[in-house]
Amino acid sequence: MRRIETAILFVLAVVGGAVGSAWYFHSAPVRTDRQAVEAIVESALAKQPKPTLDTAGVRSIVTDMLTAEDAKNKQNSIATVASLDQRTLDPMIEDYLTSNPKILQRMTDALDRQNKADQALRDKQVISQNSQAIFDDPDNVVLGNPKGDVTLVEMFDYNCSFCRGALPDLAQLLSDDKGLKVELKQFPILSAGSVDAARIALQVGKSGKDYWTFHQALYTTRGEVDLQTALNEAKTLGLDPNALKANMQSAGISSALQKSYDLAKTLNVSGTPTYIIGDEIIPGAVPLDQLKAAIANMRACGSAVSCPPAG
Repeated sequence: MRRIETAILFVLAVVGGAVGSAWYFHSAPVRTDRQAVEAIVESALAKQPKPTLDTAGVRSIVTDMLTAEDAKNKQNSIATVASLDQRTLDPMIEDYLTSNPKILQRMTDALDRQNKADQALRDKQVISQNSQAIFDDPDNVVLGNPKGDVTLVEMFDYNCSFCRGALPDLAQLLSDDKGLKVELKQFPILSAGSVDAARIALQVGKSGKDYWTFHQALYTTRGEVDLQTALNEAKTLGLDPNALKANMQSAGISSALQKSYDLAKTLNVSGTPTYIIGDEIIPGAVPLDQLKAAIANMRACGSAVSCPPAG
Protein backbone atom coordinates (compact mmCIF):
# COMPACT_ATOMS: atom_id res chain seq x y z
CA MET A 1 0.00 0.00 0.00
CA ARG A 2 1.34 3.46 -0.97
CA ARG A 3 2.14 5.84 1.87
CA ILE A 4 -0.62 8.28 0.95
CA GLU A 5 -3.24 5.50 0.80
CA THR A 6 -2.20 4.47 4.29
CA ALA A 7 -2.50 8.07 5.48
CA ILE A 8 -5.99 8.44 4.05
CA LEU A 9 -7.09 5.19 5.66
CA PHE A 10 -5.74 6.48 8.98
CA VAL A 11 -7.74 9.70 8.70
CA LEU A 12 -10.99 7.94 7.86
CA ALA A 13 -10.50 5.19 10.46
CA VAL A 14 -10.25 7.79 13.24
CA VAL A 15 -13.79 8.94 12.54
CA GLY A 16 -15.12 5.46 11.78
CA GLY A 17 -15.61 5.94 8.03
CA ALA A 18 -14.61 3.90 5.01
CA VAL A 19 -12.63 4.56 1.84
CA GLY A 20 -13.09 2.99 -1.58
CA SER A 21 -11.50 3.17 -4.98
CA ALA A 22 -13.66 6.15 -5.97
CA TRP A 23 -13.86 8.16 -2.76
CA TYR A 24 -15.55 11.56 -3.03
CA PHE A 25 -18.03 13.93 -1.39
CA HIS A 26 -21.14 15.41 -3.00
CA SER A 27 -21.32 18.88 -1.54
CA ALA A 28 -21.50 22.58 -2.18
CA PRO A 29 -18.44 24.07 -3.95
CA VAL A 30 -15.38 23.50 -1.79
CA ARG A 31 -11.81 24.72 -1.74
CA THR A 32 -8.93 22.38 -2.49
CA ASP A 33 -6.02 24.53 -1.37
CA ARG A 34 -3.59 23.66 1.44
CA GLN A 35 -5.63 25.48 4.07
CA ALA A 36 -8.73 23.43 3.26
CA VAL A 37 -6.84 20.14 3.37
CA GLU A 38 -5.30 21.03 6.73
CA ALA A 39 -8.75 21.82 8.04
CA ILE A 40 -10.03 18.43 6.82
CA VAL A 41 -7.38 16.56 8.77
CA GLU A 42 -7.65 18.68 11.92
CA SER A 43 -11.43 18.42 11.91
CA ALA A 44 -11.27 14.66 11.56
CA LEU A 45 -8.90 14.37 14.51
CA ALA A 46 -11.03 16.67 16.65
CA LYS A 47 -14.13 14.55 16.18
CA GLN A 48 -14.77 11.94 18.89
CA PRO A 49 -14.81 8.50 17.25
CA LYS A 50 -18.28 6.97 17.27
CA PRO A 51 -18.67 3.23 16.59
CA THR A 52 -21.90 3.83 14.62
CA LEU A 53 -20.56 6.59 12.35
CA ASP A 54 -20.74 5.44 8.73
CA THR A 55 -19.41 6.81 5.43
CA ALA A 56 -22.35 9.21 5.13
CA GLY A 57 -21.48 10.58 8.54
CA VAL A 58 -17.87 11.16 7.49
CA ARG A 59 -19.01 13.00 4.37
CA SER A 60 -21.30 15.16 6.45
CA ILE A 61 -18.49 16.12 8.86
CA VAL A 62 -16.13 17.16 6.09
CA THR A 63 -18.86 18.89 4.07
CA ASP A 64 -19.94 20.95 7.09
CA MET A 65 -16.36 21.94 7.80
CA LEU A 66 -15.65 22.96 4.22
CA THR A 67 -18.88 24.95 3.97
CA ALA A 68 -17.89 26.89 7.09
CA GLU A 69 -14.42 27.48 5.66
CA ASP A 70 -15.88 28.85 2.42
CA ALA A 71 -18.06 31.26 4.35
CA LYS A 72 -14.92 32.73 5.91
CA ASN A 73 -12.93 32.78 2.70
CA LYS A 74 -15.34 33.80 -0.05
CA GLN A 75 -12.55 35.42 -2.03
CA ASN A 76 -11.34 31.94 -2.93
CA SER A 77 -14.70 30.66 -4.11
CA ILE A 78 -13.77 30.91 -7.77
CA ALA A 79 -11.09 28.25 -7.33
CA THR A 80 -13.46 25.55 -6.09
CA VAL A 81 -14.79 22.30 -7.43
CA ALA A 82 -17.95 20.31 -6.80
CA SER A 83 -16.22 17.15 -5.56
CA LEU A 84 -13.02 15.91 -3.96
CA ASP A 85 -11.38 12.71 -5.17
CA GLN A 86 -8.17 10.93 -4.28
CA ARG A 87 -6.21 12.42 -7.14
CA THR A 88 -6.97 15.88 -5.82
CA LEU A 89 -6.50 15.15 -2.14
CA ASP A 90 -3.54 12.75 -2.27
CA PRO A 91 -0.71 15.23 -2.83
CA MET A 92 -2.21 17.79 -0.42
CA ILE A 93 -2.79 15.32 2.43
CA GLU A 94 0.63 13.76 1.84
CA ASP A 95 2.27 17.16 2.00
CA TYR A 96 0.39 18.03 5.18
CA LEU A 97 1.20 14.73 6.93
CA THR A 98 4.83 14.92 5.86
CA SER A 99 5.05 18.38 7.37
CA ASN A 100 3.32 17.20 10.57
CA PRO A 101 4.53 13.59 11.17
CA LYS A 102 3.39 13.55 14.80
CA ILE A 103 -0.20 13.56 13.59
CA LEU A 104 0.14 9.88 12.62
CA GLN A 105 1.06 9.01 16.19
CA ARG A 106 -2.03 10.88 17.40
CA MET A 107 -4.13 8.84 14.98
CA THR A 108 -2.51 5.59 16.10
CA ASP A 109 -3.11 6.44 19.76
CA ALA A 110 -6.76 7.25 19.07
CA LEU A 111 -7.25 3.98 17.20
CA ASP A 112 -5.50 2.04 19.96
CA ARG A 113 -7.79 3.53 22.60
CA GLN A 114 -10.86 2.73 20.51
CA ASN A 115 -9.67 -0.82 19.80
CA LYS A 116 -9.08 -1.47 23.50
CA ALA A 117 -12.50 -0.11 24.37
CA ASP A 118 -14.11 -2.29 21.68
CA GLN A 119 -12.22 -5.37 22.92
CA ALA A 120 -13.25 -4.72 26.52
CA LEU A 121 -16.88 -4.52 25.42
CA ARG A 122 -16.61 -7.76 23.45
CA ASP A 123 -14.97 -9.50 26.42
CA LYS A 124 -17.72 -8.30 28.73
CA GLN A 125 -20.42 -9.61 26.41
CA VAL A 126 -18.85 -13.00 25.77
CA ILE A 127 -18.08 -13.57 29.46
CA SER A 128 -21.67 -12.73 30.36
CA GLN A 129 -22.95 -15.19 27.75
CA ASN A 130 -20.64 -17.97 29.00
CA SER A 131 -20.43 -17.22 32.73
CA GLN A 132 -21.61 -20.67 33.80
CA ALA A 133 -18.99 -22.47 31.69
CA ILE A 134 -16.32 -20.15 33.07
CA PHE A 135 -17.14 -19.82 36.76
CA ASP A 136 -19.46 -22.76 37.53
CA ASP A 137 -17.82 -25.63 35.69
CA PRO A 138 -17.82 -28.66 38.04
CA ASP A 139 -14.52 -29.78 36.48
CA ASN A 140 -12.75 -26.62 37.69
CA VAL A 141 -10.52 -27.13 40.72
CA VAL A 142 -11.32 -24.68 43.51
CA LEU A 143 -8.54 -23.25 45.67
CA GLY A 144 -8.64 -20.63 48.41
CA ASN A 145 -11.98 -19.64 49.85
CA PRO A 146 -14.83 -21.61 48.17
CA LYS A 147 -17.25 -18.86 49.26
CA GLY A 148 -14.93 -15.97 48.44
CA ASP A 149 -16.32 -12.63 47.35
CA VAL A 150 -14.03 -12.52 44.27
CA THR A 151 -13.35 -15.36 41.83
CA LEU A 152 -10.22 -15.62 39.69
CA VAL A 153 -10.14 -18.29 36.97
CA GLU A 154 -6.86 -19.45 35.46
CA MET A 155 -6.67 -21.46 32.24
CA PHE A 156 -3.32 -23.22 32.24
CA ASP A 157 -1.06 -25.94 30.80
CA TYR A 158 1.36 -27.92 32.96
CA ASN A 159 4.14 -27.47 30.37
CA CYS A 160 3.65 -23.71 30.13
CA SER A 161 6.81 -22.00 31.36
CA PHE A 162 4.93 -18.74 31.92
CA CYS A 163 2.38 -20.58 34.09
CA ARG A 164 5.27 -22.06 36.03
CA GLY A 165 6.75 -18.61 36.50
CA ALA A 166 3.39 -17.24 37.66
CA LEU A 167 2.95 -19.95 40.32
CA PRO A 168 4.61 -17.91 43.12
CA ASP A 169 2.21 -15.03 42.41
CA LEU A 170 -0.77 -17.35 42.69
CA ALA A 171 0.62 -18.72 45.95
CA GLN A 172 1.05 -15.17 47.24
CA LEU A 173 -2.54 -14.27 46.37
CA LEU A 174 -3.89 -17.37 48.11
CA SER A 175 -1.79 -16.65 51.19
CA ASP A 176 -2.59 -12.93 51.46
CA ASP A 177 -6.23 -12.77 50.35
CA LYS A 178 -8.52 -14.94 52.46
CA GLY A 179 -11.57 -13.73 50.53
CA LEU A 180 -10.27 -14.93 47.15
CA LYS A 181 -11.65 -17.96 45.33
CA VAL A 182 -9.35 -19.36 42.65
CA GLU A 183 -10.58 -21.78 40.00
CA LEU A 184 -8.11 -23.76 37.89
CA LYS A 185 -9.31 -24.80 34.44
CA GLN A 186 -7.31 -27.40 32.51
CA PHE A 187 -6.31 -26.10 29.07
CA PRO A 188 -3.56 -28.42 27.75
CA ILE A 189 -2.39 -27.14 24.38
CA LEU A 190 1.39 -27.44 24.29
CA SER A 191 2.05 -31.17 23.93
CA ALA A 192 0.64 -34.68 24.14
CA GLY A 193 2.29 -34.89 27.57
CA SER A 194 0.26 -31.85 28.65
CA VAL A 195 -2.97 -33.58 27.61
CA ASP A 196 -2.07 -36.80 29.43
CA ALA A 197 -1.12 -34.89 32.59
CA ALA A 198 -4.41 -32.98 32.43
CA ARG A 199 -6.36 -36.24 32.17
CA ILE A 200 -4.75 -37.42 35.40
CA ALA A 201 -5.10 -34.00 37.02
CA LEU A 202 -8.85 -33.96 36.38
CA GLN A 203 -9.17 -37.17 38.34
CA VAL A 204 -6.99 -35.87 41.16
CA GLY A 205 -9.25 -32.84 41.33
CA LYS A 206 -12.29 -35.09 41.86
CA SER A 207 -10.57 -37.32 44.41
CA GLY A 208 -10.78 -35.01 47.41
CA LYS A 209 -7.00 -35.09 47.81
CA ASP A 210 -4.81 -32.01 48.26
CA TYR A 211 -4.82 -30.65 44.73
CA TRP A 212 -2.71 -27.59 45.57
CA THR A 213 0.14 -29.91 46.64
CA PHE A 214 -0.24 -31.86 43.38
CA HIS A 215 -0.38 -28.64 41.36
CA GLN A 216 2.81 -27.25 42.88
CA ALA A 217 4.62 -30.58 42.50
CA LEU A 218 3.94 -30.74 38.76
CA TYR A 219 5.17 -27.18 38.23
CA THR A 220 8.34 -27.69 40.25
CA THR A 221 9.39 -30.97 38.65
CA ARG A 222 12.26 -30.97 36.18
CA GLY A 223 11.73 -31.58 32.49
CA GLU A 224 8.50 -32.07 30.60
CA VAL A 225 5.37 -32.85 32.56
CA ASP A 226 3.78 -35.96 31.09
CA LEU A 227 1.66 -38.95 32.02
CA GLN A 228 4.29 -40.56 34.22
CA THR A 229 5.02 -37.31 36.04
CA ALA A 230 1.35 -36.86 36.90
CA LEU A 231 0.95 -40.51 37.95
CA ASN A 232 3.99 -40.33 40.22
CA GLU A 233 2.71 -37.23 42.00
CA ALA A 234 -0.79 -38.65 42.30
CA LYS A 235 0.69 -41.76 43.92
CA THR A 236 2.33 -39.62 46.62
CA LEU A 237 -1.19 -38.45 47.55
CA GLY A 238 -2.33 -42.03 48.03
CA LEU A 239 -4.08 -42.53 44.70
CA ASP A 240 -3.78 -45.70 42.60
CA PRO A 241 -1.77 -44.96 39.41
CA ASN A 242 -3.20 -47.98 37.61
CA ALA A 243 -6.79 -46.93 38.26
CA LEU A 244 -6.05 -43.37 37.15
CA LYS A 245 -4.39 -44.57 33.96
CA ALA A 246 -7.26 -46.94 33.18
CA ASN A 247 -9.80 -44.14 33.51
CA MET A 248 -7.90 -41.36 31.73
CA GLN A 249 -9.62 -41.96 28.36
CA SER A 250 -13.12 -42.13 29.81
CA ALA A 251 -15.94 -40.12 28.24
CA GLY A 252 -16.19 -37.86 31.29
CA ILE A 253 -12.51 -36.89 31.17
CA SER A 254 -12.56 -36.30 27.42
CA SER A 255 -15.72 -34.21 27.77
CA ALA A 256 -14.12 -32.04 30.44
CA LEU A 257 -11.17 -31.24 28.18
CA GLN A 258 -13.41 -30.59 25.19
CA LYS A 259 -15.42 -28.10 27.23
CA SER A 260 -12.22 -26.13 27.89
CA TYR A 261 -11.25 -26.15 24.23
CA ASP A 262 -14.71 -25.03 23.17
CA LEU A 263 -14.74 -22.26 25.75
CA ALA A 264 -11.31 -21.05 24.71
CA LYS A 265 -12.46 -20.82 21.10
CA THR A 266 -15.53 -18.86 22.14
CA LEU A 267 -13.47 -16.47 24.28
CA ASN A 268 -10.74 -16.21 21.62
CA VAL A 269 -8.19 -17.54 24.12
CA SER A 270 -5.15 -19.12 22.48
CA GLY A 271 -2.42 -19.07 25.13
CA THR A 272 -1.60 -19.83 28.73
CA PRO A 273 -1.89 -18.62 31.33
CA THR A 274 -5.12 -16.75 30.74
CA TYR A 275 -6.96 -15.23 33.69
CA ILE A 276 -10.65 -14.36 33.81
CA ILE A 277 -12.02 -12.13 36.54
CA GLY A 278 -15.31 -10.28 36.55
CA ASP A 279 -15.89 -9.12 32.99
CA GLU A 280 -12.24 -9.08 31.98
CA ILE A 281 -9.97 -11.54 30.18
CA ILE A 282 -6.32 -11.06 31.14
CA PRO A 283 -3.92 -12.87 28.79
CA GLY A 284 -0.42 -13.85 29.84
CA ALA A 285 1.60 -13.99 33.02
CA VAL A 286 0.88 -10.43 34.13
CA PRO A 287 2.54 -8.84 37.18
CA LEU A 288 1.13 -9.62 40.61
CA ASP A 289 0.16 -5.98 41.09
CA GLN A 290 -2.10 -6.13 38.03
CA LEU A 291 -3.97 -9.12 39.41
CA LYS A 292 -4.30 -7.42 42.80
CA ALA A 293 -5.66 -4.30 41.11
CA ALA A 294 -8.28 -6.34 39.23
CA ILE A 295 -9.32 -8.03 42.49
CA ALA A 296 -9.50 -4.67 44.26
CA ASN A 297 -11.68 -3.25 41.48
CA MET A 298 -14.02 -6.20 41.76
CA ARG A 299 -14.51 -5.47 45.44
CA ALA A 300 -14.84 -1.73 44.91
CA CYS A 301 -17.32 -1.68 42.05
CA GLY A 302 -18.04 -5.19 40.81
CA SER A 303 -15.97 -4.86 37.64
CA ALA A 304 -12.39 -5.86 36.95
CA VAL A 305 -12.14 -3.54 33.95
CA SER A 306 -12.90 -0.20 35.56
CA CYS A 307 -15.12 1.45 38.11
CA PRO A 308 -17.91 3.62 36.67
CA PRO A 309 -17.25 7.38 36.79
CA ALA A 310 -18.35 9.06 40.01
CA GLY A 311 -21.76 10.72 39.69
